[in-house]
Amino acid sequence: MSAEARAANHYYIPNGTHWPIMGSVGLFTTALGGALWLEGVGFGGYLCLLGMIIILLMMFGWFGTVIRESISGTYNDQVDRSFRWGMTFFIFSEVMFFGAFFGALFFARVFVDNWLAGSSNNLFTNLLLWKGYEPTWPSNGPGNVGGSFESMSAAGIAAINTLILLSSGLTVTIAHWGLKEGNRKKLCWFLLFTIILGFSFVVLQAHEYIEAYTKQNLTLGSGIYGSTFFMLTGFHGLHVTLGAIMLTVILLRSLKGHFTPQHHFAFEAVSWYWHFVDVVWLGLFIFVYWL
Repeated sequence: MSAEARAANHYYIPNGTHWPIMGSVGLFTTALGGALWLEGVGFGGYLCLLGMIIILLMMFGWFGTVIRESISGTYNDQVDRSFRWGMTFFIFSEVMFFGAFFGALFFARVFVDNWLAGSSNNLFTNLLLWKGYEPTWPSNGPGNVGGSFESMSAAGIAAINTLILLSSGLTVTIAHWGLKEGNRKKLCWFLLFTIILGFSFVVLQAHEYIEAYTKQNLTLGSGIYGSTFFMLTGFHGLHVTLGAIMLTVILLRSLKGHFTPQHHFAFEAVSWYWHFVDVVWLGLFIFVYWL
C-alpha cells in the first residue's frame, strides 16, 4: 500500500493537550468572578476579567494547534466527517442550552404568573399568598419585589440589531459563495463585513444594557422579567462575541490562503454557528422584545 493510501485510511488521533483544562479553568474563573461581582464582592470583577483573558488565551492557543494540524495535511476525509458530526452535536447542545432559558421564560409567563393570580386550579395560591395579585407581563413579581422598571422596546436598538444580524447572515453566505467559486477577494471582503456587523451588534447591545441599568432601572434583580431578559440576551451576546472572534480567525486564515473550494470545513463550521446565532436572535426579538 502506498504512503498516500495509508494516509487516506489513517484516522488521526491528536496528542494529549492542556487546552481543554485551561478552558475549564477559564470558564470556572469567569463564572465565579461574575457571581462574586453580582454579590458586590470587590475583587469579583477582576476575577471575571482574568477568567475571560484565560479563555481568550486558550482559544488563541487551541486555534493555532488545530490550524497547524490542518495545513500540515494531517486530516483526511474520515476526520472531516467526524468534525462535521462533532459540530452538529455541538450546535444541538447549544439549541438545548437556549431552549432551557426560553422554557423558563415561557413557563414563568404562561403558567406561573397565572398560578400566582389564582387560576382555576390554583385559587388558594392567590388567596393565601398573594391576594389581589393580577397577572401582568412584564412582571416584577408578586408584592412588587422587583421594584419599578421600564420594559425593553422592540423598536430602536433591538430593531437595528435585528437588521444587523440578518445582514450578517447574508454577508457570511456571500463569503461562502466566494470561497466555493475560488474568488478570494469576495471571500475576504464579505468576511470583513460580517465581522464589522458582528462587533457592531455587541457594541449596541452594551449600550442597550447601560441604558437599561441607568435609565430604565431594569436589572437582573427586576423580578422574573429582568432576570430572563438579561440571561437570554447576555448569553446570546456572548455567543455573538465568540462568533465574531472565530470569524476574525477565519478571515486571517483566508488572507493567508489556507482554504480551497474543496476543503474549508473550518469556514463552514463557523458559518453554521453564525447562522445559529442569527436564528436564536430572531426568537429573542419576537418573544423577549416584541410580544
